[in-house]
Amino acid sequence: MSNPRDEIGKTGDAELVKRLLIENYGYAPELIYEIRGNHSKVYAYKPCQLKISDTGRRGIYFGRIESDGIRLTIEGAFLVGPKATKNVVELNDEGARRYLAGESVEVDAPDGWVLLKWRSYYLGSAKAKNGRLLNYVPKERRLRIE
Repeated sequence: MSNPRDEIGKTGDAELVKRLLIENYGYAPELIYEIRGNHSKVYAYKPCQLKISDTGRRGIYFGRIESDGIRLTIEGAFLVGPKATKNVVELNDEGARRYLAGESVEVDAPDGWVLLKWRSYYLGSAKAKNGRLLNYVPKERRLRIE
C-alpha cells in the first residue's frame, strides 16, 4: 500500500479523502473535505448560505490522513459509522468503558483502521494491531474510572 500522505497536493483533497473512506469503511458522506496543516488534518463541512465573518476555518475536525489510511475523530466516526459497510468493530459494555478510559482493548479484527461501535453509538476510530486496539481517545476526552 502506498502512503496516502504522498498524494496530498497531487490529488484533490475531496477526491483523496473520499477514496480513503470508501476503501476503508465502504462509505463517504457527501461533504466538502479540506486537508490542512503539516499534520494532515481533515476538516469537513457542507456549504452554508449563512454569512458569518470568514476566518478561513470552515468545518469540523473530521480525521487525519495517516501513512496507512485515514483515522477518524469521534465526530468523523459519527458521520461515517451509520452507513459504513466494513471495518466496524462492535464493543461490549466493558470494552467500550475500557476504550473510552484510554486503555487498549483486545478484539477479533484484522489489522488496520477500524470504527468502534457500542450499541448504537460510534466511539471513534482505532488501529487494530495484533488483536488489540491502539487507543486514540484524546486525554481530555477520556472517561475517568474509579
